[in-house]
Amino acid sequence: MALINSAAENNITFVRPAYFIISGFIGIPNIRYYFVFLCFIYILAVVGNTLVMIVITLDHMLRSPKYIAVFNLAFTDLLSSSALMPKVLDIFLLNHYYISYNDCLTLMFFSFTFYAMQAFNLVVLSFDRVMAIMYPLHYQMRVSHKLILSLIAFFWLLAITLILIEVGLLTRLSFCKSVVIQSYFCDHGPMYRLGCNDVTPNRAIAGLAPVIILGFPLAFIVGSYCCIGYSLSKISKYKERVRAFKTCTGHLSLVAIYFLPITFVYIFGNVIHPNARIISLSVTTVLPPMLNPIIYVLQTQEIKESLKKLLQTRAQFRIAAKY
Repeated sequence: MALINSAAENNITFVRPAYFIISGFIGIPNIRYYFVFLCFIYILAVVGNTLVMIVITLDHMLRSPKYIAVFNLAFTDLLSSSALMPKVLDIFLLNHYYISYNDCLTLMFFSFTFYAMQAFNLVVLSFDRVMAIMYPLHYQMRVSHKLILSLIAFFWLLAITLILIEVGLLTRLSFCKSVVIQSYFCDHGPMYRLGCNDVTPNRAIAGLAPVIILGFPLAFIVGSYCCIGYSLSKISKYKERVRAFKTCTGHLSLVAIYFLPITFVYIFGNVIHPNARIISLSVTTVLPPMLNPIIYVLQTQEIKESLKKLLQTRAQFRIAAKY
């Protein structure tokens, strides 16, 4: 807060533009086909995550702490897709490249908050898997609904606070040169680099945020699976080890889909073409919300059985309605 108010104390006049121009996909050949692809992904993400949320809500057998975390993941994926994709399609498919100053900051806040929560949700699911495999006999006593809800609430508060600071620091910048953002949405990095005054606090939070949002969650997940591997090594029977590990395959798939692409972009983002970087980054943000519900439906036996029961009940209801 002191950083934000320091400029006001020194009587500095901020230059805040009426609008920004989003230029990420401009000039890329045949880009409209990519927008059709993004639209298709968005529809699948909305349908898939809504379906997972409905199944968990309707089936009382899926009210365990684990599925509270799965529900929150689907809820976050739905919000993440809905916050970003409609605006991206509006900007580039309908040629509405201009976005107001306040709308840009609002879009950034919601997009980054939901993206951060996707990583934090994977931490909660990782914690659940560790406790289930390391303490199978005491799992229900150690992992309660209250504990999972408290973890989820803490991570929501952490994500909101961190992104509020990130967005709030942008309000102390003057944009007196360019208003063209070289990204496909109101991205923090390309935006704060347009500032004319001191951007040191923005650069600091830009370096800290990925460590908190990506580094710490990935380190915890890797550490948790080291503990899982150690616990599985103590199981004498091979079939039991495989059966226990299968309960982690869905979560491991989600971790790979979320962390591998974004890590690739961060490592090679400076050496690949800017257009390739923008397309790669957009894919890494829109694919996980679409693939997460598919993976959980296909790899989680409880959800598959619940979905079959709901479909059978609906079919029987239709048959009964005809007669």
